Amino acid sequence: MATQNTPTATATATALKTASVLAFERKLDPSDALFAAGTWASRGNSATWEPVAVRAKSVRGTISNRLKTKDQDPAKLDAQIENPNLQTVDVAALPAEADTLKVSFTLRVLGGTGTPWACNSADYQRALKEAVQTYVAANGFAELARRYAANLANGRFLWRNRLGAEQIEVQLARLVDGQPETTWTFDALALSLRDFDAAHAANPALAQVADLLALGLAGQSHVLLQVTAFVRVGAGQEVYPSQDLILGKDKADKSKTLYHVNGVAGMHSQKLGNAIRTIDTWYTGAADNGPIAVEPYGSVTTQGKAYRQPKAKEDFYTLFDHWITKGLAPALEQQHFVMATLVRGGVFGDAGKD
Repeated sequence: MATQNTPTATATATALKTASVLAFERKLDPSDALFAAGTWASRGNSATWEPVAVRAKSVRGTISNRLKTKDQDPAKLDAQIENPNLQTVDVAALPAEADTLKVSFTLRVLGGTGTPWACNSADYQRALKEAVQTYVAANGFAELARRYAANLANGRFLWRNRLGAEQIEVQLARLVDGQPETTWTFDALALSLRDFDAAHAANPALAQVADLLALGLAGQSHVLLQVTAFVRVGAGQEVYPSQDLILGKDKADKSKTLYHVNGVAGMHSQKLGNAIRTIDTWYTGAADNGPIAVEPYGSVTTQGKAYRQPKAKEDFYTLFDHWITKGLAPALEQQHFVMATLVRGGVFGDAGKD
């Protein structure tokens, strides 16, 4: 007598469609960073620090771009050289009496990871909730928090300002009622940018910061951090705020426009967030290339490359859809990546457009 197969949970999940409206808010929410100047010896005295101003500078450059074959004739080249390359650019630099850059911002950690703020399918949201709860029950947010904590302590968010610095001190303070409750201090240059395990081994205090971030991501505690970095680069040296992208009719006459807040040099919150979430070492080629920012396709714009190709089935959408709609959980490392992408936030719905 033939037996009748009953629908299994997997079979049911197979018929599940990705919600056409699906969006997640970011759970690591940095403010813009502001730049100040002072001396290394005055790190403990906030009253002595002055804002770093952005100013314009006009320069007379030379023709140095790659020439087309038809322009390589000596006479034509001499004619171009006679015309100076005049340009106006924004610059930011420390005063002559200051040798240290201070970069400060706040970081808010929000709970509710994996819970969409917009979803038009109750069945899909139910399956998503079950997958997230299973992950959290088995792993918590420990691994993600360890990596976020390392990127705060090692000063990755300083970007170009980190290069060539003589000393870097990063102070992380948990704010309660607007006041520092607990403060941790790290020697950023002693912590690896590539090996998160090595960074934690170099400074056990990182585990305390990671535990705090994990509590915030789990929604078990309100977490607001004050992040302050002191970068000893040398008296009068140039520093590097974010650069604004000016498009269309609003394009300025300047070749380079630096970001500022009421005249004070600053760094975009998006740029800070990109550095903090540079924790993806779970993609193919990570051993050689190192961590990259968590992005659905593993995009690295400076390299013009996407490390998580859909053809290789390593991109976020393939992993996420198989996990939620088909009940096929990926390997643990890729589960970390999927959850980190949800922490990043974004619009991930399937509108059905080709």
